[in-house]
Amino acid sequence: MTNIDFNRRRFLQYAALGTLATSISGFASTASRNLNQAPNKAFKPDVEIALTAQMAEVSILPGAATRVLKYTGKLLKGPQTAIKRLPGYLGPILNLEQGQKVRIFFYNQSPEPCVTHWHGMHVPQIMDGHPMYAISQGEQYVYEFEVKNPAGTNWYHSHTHEMTARQVYQRLTGLITITDEDERRLDLPSSEFDIPLVIQDRRFTSGNQLHYSLTMRQRMQGFLGNTILVNGQHNHIIPVKTRVYRLRILNGSNARIYKLGWSDGSPITAIGTDGGLLEKPETFPCIMLSPAERVELWVDFSGHKTGSELALQTLPYQGFSMGMGRGRRMGMQESVADQGSKDTLVRFTIIEQISDSPKLPDTLAPIRRLTVKDVSNPDKTVPINIGMHRMTFNLNGRIFEMLDYTEQEKIPLNTMQRIRISNANPAMGGGMGRGMRGGQGGRIMGMMIALPHPIHLHGQQFQILSRKPGYADSAYATVKEGFINSGWKDTVLVMPGEEVEIIKPFMDYTGLFLYHCHNLEHGDMGMMRNFFVS
Repeated sequence: MTNIDFNRRRFLQYAALGTLATSISGFASTASRNLNQAPNKAFKPDVEIALTAQMAEVSILPGAATRVLKYTGKLLKGPQTAIKRLPGYLGPILNLEQGQKVRIFFYNQSPEPCVTHWHGMHVPQIMDGHPMYAISQGEQYVYEFEVKNPAGTNWYHSHTHEMTARQVYQRLTGLITITDEDERRLDLPSSEFDIPLVIQDRRFTSGNQLHYSLTMRQRMQGFLGNTILVNGQHNHIIPVKTRVYRLRILNGSNARIYKLGWSDGSPITAIGTDGGLLEKPETFPCIMLSPAERVELWVDFSGHKTGSELALQTLPYQGFSMGMGRGRRMGMQESVADQGSKDTLVRFTIIEQISDSPKLPDTLAPIRRLTVKDVSNPDKTVPINIGMHRMTFNLNGRIFEMLDYTEQEKIPLNTMQRIRISNANPAMGGGMGRGMRGGQGGRIMGMMIALPHPIHLHGQQFQILSRKPGYADSAYATVKEGFINSGWKDTVLVMPGEEVEIIKPFMDYTGLFLYHCHNLEHGDMGMMRNFFVS
């Protein structure tokens, strides 16, 4: 996109915002060319951070350095622990506390328009990173918000219209950790025993440069790499001691879905998900983690001998029609690992025997379980129907338009809404691993539609009310035991044929809040819509 095109589009957006602003309290101040370019003098921050998006060269693979887009950060005010710089290409970890007031000066020094989304954070619309607020190279945007989230792991990333997939792929990603009083009362692993893991898959040229070029198949299934990176490193090995660790895991990939499991077959203990700590620890044989989802694990290495190793893997599973044998016969096979392939993500090597280690708490965080009785209008269910038209995925039969919303996407402020997300596309045949019956063309269409979609809703976190699989076949059986359906979430993986109901609060803030597929290629294709909260 040229700068002229971007500025013309933004001018039209601001003209439309002028009309929209009249119906939203507190929204009018953003309906101007000035954006949030200056700090609000009435806002008294506890933490101030300068965050810059810029080009950089980092060492990822042996040999030549890799050119990337990268967030760099500097603490201007607040405790020294508020920002932790990481080696490599990931942005700094922002360590915040519930109740803090935070001001972030975002500078765009990248050659493209850019906007930053604070994924999972409950913030006002003008602070949320809606693509309407993208700024050009050399411009500044000032984010100011109070941390209302409970303790947990969130993240931030680029959310530029039609550029999100490429910019996130180029490394515009960073973690946010939040602590609160409830968490501080728990004896959870901290400091060196609290390890963040950002999992991403990438492809590199022979000169170690990132390769991102979309074929039709990659647009439909999402871009898959052939190299797994954890915290920006390939074949990552982490030395650990014989005690308990807390792992904060983010799936930062564009499209790849991981089935997490231990190499020795032992169960996985989860203590948190997207929206923070669970009410109590839960144990799973595996955990499905789609793009944008987070999970926090309690891992005890005390039973392992010095010199031994335990690997976190992505285990094999079924349920994805693209990449099956029919696709290869049609010339669609590429040199990437298909969804559902087994691979090692990160290895933990035991280097020291110690005896000091906390015990797993019986309870973690207080959570009020939402039910249908909490819904503001029990007779109304807000639909999110996943569909396809002319080789483009859509939501409720429509693709994204910057300021567009329909009557059913209007949400009253301070309400609880029951939302039904349906991936039961009527054009899909047979089951998750099968295409449509009939001729070859029918099979291709079936393959392209029968895909899972990680659906992310901006604003407040939600709770999963129910999951209804459309197909009780062997493919769904390989993933169903890995879903965490308790706690607070902001992203939910909806499998082919499946229907998921959630309850989501729409509290405190008016304006346009996005909901979209977090398969980033799908989002850039238009699989994104606005809720208008008023």
